[in-house]
Amino acid sequence: MNVLNIILSIVVTATLDSTQLMIGDQCDLRLQATTDKTEQVQFPVYGEELIPGIEIVDRTMVDTTSLKDGRLQLTQYLTVTSFKDSLFLIDPLVFTSGDDSFPTEPLSLNVIQPFEIDTAQNAITDIKPVYRAPIWWWGILRWVLLGLLIAGHAVGGWYLYKWIMKRKAMKKGEYVEPEAKRPAEEVAIEKLDKIREEKIWQQGRQKDYHTELTDVVREYIAERYNISSQEQTSSEILEDIRPVLQMRRDLYDSLKRMLSLADLVKFAKWNPLPDENEQSLRSAYEFVRETTPVPEENPDENSEKTEE
Repeated sequence: MNVLNIILSIVVTATLDSTQLMIGDQCDLRLQATTDKTEQVQFPVYGEELIPGIEIVDRTMVDTTSLKDGRLQLTQYLTVTSFKDSLFLIDPLVFTSGDDSFPTEPLSLNVIQPFEIDTAQNAITDIKPVYRAPIWWWGILRWVLLGLLIAGHAVGGWYLYKWIMKRKAMKKGEYVEPEAKRPAEEVAIEKLDKIREEKIWQQGRQKDYHTELTDVVREYIAERYNISSQEQTSSEILEDIRPVLQMRRDLYDSLKRMLSLADLVKFAKWNPLPDENEQSLRSAYEFVRETTPVPEENPDENSEKTEE
């Protein structure tokens, strides 16, 4: 495996640390040049493969060592592997110095499969039986329980902190019990009543009037149907709410007229008639009231009423 080439005081060698390799295993190819200090030696340069079928997975920098006779020894290691079952013949590796070339002798590498052939049965059998590692259930369970314990402490600590802060606020008289969330229809009707009382369209503020009116309807649709209406255009709102109102075409058409008129006023500086302003408000009231969920009656109460 070792080759010496002595020309112009330069000696080059190429050595594999193994001539036989299991598929997927690795071995080192040592490239070495011994030269005088006055000579400049260039090592062979390779990309990702040494030859087709043999891959280079790692390489070292060229290391320089001073010998006792004053000469220099240059060494580089290439780590190679192969995933093909074959006997590879590697052509000479060529070092250069100036215009001169210094080839090594050819190398060979035999890559084999990790099994043997049973000639008696003419079948392939594994060298070693497959080892099935036992599942360490207690180790897994221990980590799961530890995670649950940490999560439980975190949640418990948060609620404890909130309780302590609440107690402190109550002692100082600063705690205010959060209000229960009001029904969407109740909030919408209240805001529509306010718009009706302010009468801002009668003051010439047409754009403000229709903006406030459509904002109320948008907020109601977002709360009632979980539609992101506040971030949508009028056409997108109508597209999303069409399936909801498929049995109430009258409400859909009324909502469409109200939103279309509002867009004309806001973006086209349209000046609607007084009746159109009033109709938009009536349409908003009608839409909220007609889509308000009807509370279910208690069967026991119904039976009591029947008996009476």
